[in-house]
Amino acid sequence: MSGNKITDWDDAYSNSAHIPGGDAYPAKWHAAATAFRDEMRGAGRLREDIAYGPHTRNCYDLFLPQADARGLVVFVHGGYWMAFNKSAWSHLAAGPLAHGYAVAMPSYVLAPEARISDITRQIGAAINAAAREIEGPLRITGHSAGGHLVSRMNTVTSPLDRDVAARLRKTVSVSGLHDLRPLLNTSMNETLRLDLAEARAESAALLEPLDGMDITCWVGANERPEFVRQNGLLENLWSSFNVEVSSVEEADRHHFDVIEGLADPDHRLVRTLLGV
Repeated sequence: MSGNKITDWDDAYSNSAHIPGGDAYPAKWHAAATAFRDEMRGAGRLREDIAYGPHTRNCYDLFLPQADARGLVVFVHGGYWMAFNKSAWSHLAAGPLAHGYAVAMPSYVLAPEARISDITRQIGAAINAAAREIEGPLRITGHSAGGHLVSRMNTVTSPLDRDVAARLRKTVSVSGLHDLRPLLNTSMNETLRLDLAEARAESAALLEPLDGMDITCWVGANERPEFVRQNGLLENLWSSFNVEVSSVEEADRHHFDVIEGLADPDHRLVRTLLGV
C-alpha cells in the first residue's frame, strides 16, 4: 500500500496470510461442525441435504430447536464464492437454536461453474425453500461472500419471493463484500469471471434497498482494512432510504474468528441477529 491507496488488490483481500495460524482454521471448522452435526443427528434434530434446486450442491441442512420453532435463521457460508460448502459451519447454528430458532445452512454451486449472479439466484431459491418449511419471522446472516449474498437479498432486485421478503426481520452481514468492483483487480477474478456490468448489478452498495429492511454490517476490528472499509458502505450509502442500517467493528476479532459469536447464545452477534 501507499498511504491509503491500495496498490496490491490481491493482498487487500488476502486473509489467511495476515492471520497467525490462518491455515489451520478450515480443519478446526470442519471438526467442530462434524461433532455438532453428529450430536444433532443423534437427537433427531437435523434434516440433511434437503434439495432446493436441480444441482447436487442445491441443498441445505435444517437444524431444529427442541420445541416448535420461533422462526427461521439462514446462514450463508463464505469462501469467495469459490470454496467450502454447508458442512463446514454447522456448529454456528448453536446460538440461534438455543433461542428457539430453526437454522438452515445451504450449499451452492461455486465459481467458475457458476457466476456470482447465478449464486445470488441460488441463495434466493434456498431461502425461499427453507421459508416454506419453517413459519414465522425470517432472519438471515452470512460470512464474507455469504455476507455479500445476504445483503444482496435486501435489494430491489432481490430473488426472494415477495411473501418471503415480507417475513425478513433482520440481516447481519459478517465481513461482507458490498461493492464487488474492486475484485476486478484481483487474480481470483480469473475464476469469478466478473465483468463491470455484473459487478455493478451484484453490489448491494450500488443498489437500492427494499423498503423497510433492517441490516447490520459486522466486521472484526482486526480484519484487513479493505474489509473494514467494505463493512461501512451500506450505512453510508443506504442511510437516506427507509431502512434500518448500522455497522459494528468487533474488537479483537479477525476474519476467521469473527463468526464464532454465532455459536454462543449470549454473544452480541446472536442477540443482534435475533433482536433479543
